[in-house]
Amino acid sequence: MSGAQNVGHFAIECDDVERAKRFYESVFGWQIRPWGPPNYYHITTGTPDHPGILGDLRERHHKLDGAGAGISGYICTINVTDLKAVLAAVETHGGHLHSPPYFIENVGTVAYVMDSEGNRVGLIQHVDNLVMPEGVKQG
Repeated sequence: MSGAQNVGHFAIECDDVERAKRFYESVFGWQIRPWGPPNYYHITTGTPDHPGILGDLRERHHKLDGAGAGISGYICTINVTDLKAVLAAVETHGGHLHSPPYFIENVGTVAYVMDSEGNRVGLIQHVDNLVMPEGVKQG
């Protein structure tokens, strides 16, 4: 296979899809609309001027049992412009801090949170002078 293969979609498994919808709309400003089967929503993370990535919220069909069974979701890292404000919004809207923020030299500050459904989500606030590898667009 030749050429770069970029992530083109993500899915978030949820026990309570409506609660997760409220969480992601409130914390990140994503547009989340019903699409397809019941308890399935299409996520748009960007705008026409600043395209994002497409994703979906879907009902978790294999519930988490605390012993590692079930699907706990894919960890995506979300670019944010104000990490402190987003961390506060996470707490306000039913999530919590998973691991405290830490700084990566020449990259930015990273933190991990748990969303309202128990999924781990990465957050990053890039440094102002971030230089991305060739062929990679900063989101």
